[in-house]
Amino acid sequence: MAEPDPILPPARRSDATKATILAAARAQFAAVGYQATTIRAVANAAEIDPAMVMRYFGNKEGLFAAAADFDLRLPDLAGVPSDALGAALVSHFLDRWEDDETLMALLRTASTNEAAAARMQALFSSQMAPLIARLSGDSRAGAAARAGLIASQVLGFALCRYVLKLPPVVALKRPEIVRRIGATVQSYLFDA
Repeated sequence: MAEPDPILPPARRSDATKATILAAARAQFAAVGYQATTIRAVANAAEIDPAMVMRYFGNKEGLFAAAADFDLRLPDLAGVPSDALGAALVSHFLDRWEDDETLMALLRTASTNEAAAARMQALFSSQMAPLIARLSGDSRAGAAARAGLIASQVLGFALCRYVLKLPPVVALKRPEIVRRIGATVQSYLFDA
């Protein structure tokens, strides 16, 4: 187990410990999903006592909620031509899937855990729907429906490529993914 750094003040040590725990938790949730992740496994990966995980996060649900706090970091698409918005969104999501295991942990877990499913729903409704409303000029309800359809594409693709690892989907090259999935996303943005 790692010893606390005596040079850092307690608040900073606490923040560093929480960050270490969250990094270990994200890796565990992404690798094995919610059900198989244990407080002990997270603590071992973080090189701390399991009691510290419980102290900071209460239980596995609290740990998951903190670890799954995720920002889609949706890009500013103001300068993107309207006929290229679908491709730009798909390209962005490819970057997000490949650069951050937190979204992967959410995806793995959301199909079997209500809290994770609720987190995923909130993530897309609070971050994606407002962007889609701005891009499409649609009403709030219309934008929510469009965002849901777009989510079905990016989440379905991510499930097949990164979780199930379907060979034909894994073999697709990025330009083809952006072109093909981007065309579908484009239609969800603007088709009546």
